Amino acid sequence: MSKRQLFYIIMLVTRQGISCTMDRRKLVRWIKMKKKEHIVKTVKPGSIAEELEIAQGDKVLAIDNTEIEDIFDYQFLTQDTYIEMLVEKPDGEQWLLEIDKEFDEDLGIEFENGLMDEYRHCHNKCIFCFIDQMPKGMRDTLYFKDDDSRLSFLQGNYVTLTNMSDHDIDRICRYHLSPINISFQTMNPELRCKMLNNRFAGDALKKVDTLNAAGIRMNGQIVLCKGVNDGKELEYSIQKLMEYLPNVESVSVVPVGLSKYREGLYPLEPFNAQDAGEVIDLIEKYQKICMEKYDTHFIQASDEWYILAGREVPEEERYDGYLQLENGVGMIRLLLDEFHDALKRRIIEKASGAKLPWEGTREISLATGRLAFPYLKRMSEELMQEYPGLRIHVYEIINEFFGEMITVSGLLTGQDIVKQLKDKNLGEALYLPRNVLRSGADLFLDDYTLADVEGALQVPVNIVKSSGYDLVDALLGIDGSGQN
Repeated sequence: MSKRQLFYIIMLVTRQGISCTMDRRKLVRWIKMKKKEHIVKTVKPGSIAEELEIAQGDKVLAIDNTEIEDIFDYQFLTQDTYIEMLVEKPDGEQWLLEIDKEFDEDLGIEFENGLMDEYRHCHNKCIFCFIDQMPKGMRDTLYFKDDDSRLSFLQGNYVTLTNMSDHDIDRICRYHLSPINISFQTMNPELRCKMLNNRFAGDALKKVDTLNAAGIRMNGQIVLCKGVNDGKELEYSIQKLMEYLPNVESVSVVPVGLSKYREGLYPLEPFNAQDAGEVIDLIEKYQKICMEKYDTHFIQASDEWYILAGREVPEEERYDGYLQLENGVGMIRLLLDEFHDALKRRIIEKASGAKLPWEGTREISLATGRLAFPYLKRMSEELMQEYPGLRIHVYEIINEFFGEMITVSGLLTGQDIVKQLKDKNLGEALYLPRNVLRSGADLFLDDYTLADVEGALQVPVNIVKSSGYDLVDALLGIDGSGQN
């Protein structure tokens, strides 16, 4: 070990200032246990990290003589009021920092990798996997199959449990990480092995028992495949999952998404209106049972079932606080209720003399997928009735890229939007839902940019946020969008 490697500083951070001490033996011991290193991306101004002169490019090696595996270790180890952190500077200098702080006070460090570890690839070969149904030639990131329990806590991803070791389960229980989102698919172990094409998939369900015993909150998902895990199998799964109440807080049932790229894959059939009605009836049967016994509806049908069956989506109370909203459960109901609430507010303001940003007439267009189209058309008509000068053209975009059975707006492509709206009356601006774009970027699934679509259609394209309040304000031009 070089003299340069043995250079160190121990800094005690207090609210009164920073003092320095030295402990050569402690630092040597820490350097020897170094394995993983986590690179600092940014440091928050005014934070403890800035006081300590931690900077971009520094490496956090260990905390309290403990190697940091990932973000959960980091968050857990930095909670205490006193911690010791080993940091390596870009030139190789080692700093051992003693930090005195408030409990759970953030150090102000953001790392290059938000997970602070490599993402875990899925080892299943599910018969319903949508990634296997995607065409070739798309950007590489779209083909990555994650099955990482840590992303369940950070981003709400659903995991199958097949990629989780006993060590992973122990960490979740020790840190009491909740909730974890689980793709159950079925509670029949043999059938689960078949559906996931993984001989360990059935045994992985035993991990739910461990999580349940530790009081870990869970949300579940069942991707329903016709003739596979529906009917009696679905009823069995619901009954088994009810045994984990209240720790399993909710379970959604969603229909399998089938693209046109299924050559060589497991032969799955789409559900029809009658099938959808039967699924809804079964789910609503157990919703009543769960409400009587546990004061929760527990099992939820995604919006697609109601639209396919030609039934109105349930009332707000049925969704138990929208626990499964990101899974397509209750999105339509929430949008409708927010829209009507926002419209009532604007009508009251109009009656009080409030003016809109435009006068006379305003002609715009709105495009969405088949699933939401009838509802957005209905809401647009209500808005036009209240504002006679407003003209909204609502267009349904058929998903030709993935296939017509894909009806959600989040899987629409730029090329389909351009092709189907090329000769349409779009007015002064086109409005699209936010989920058509990649998160944090003006990029569609097929790598069309927002500028590409605007250039092809020769009209400004504005993105509408997901709430009904945002929809009303955007269409009325109150948020400033679409103004020339």
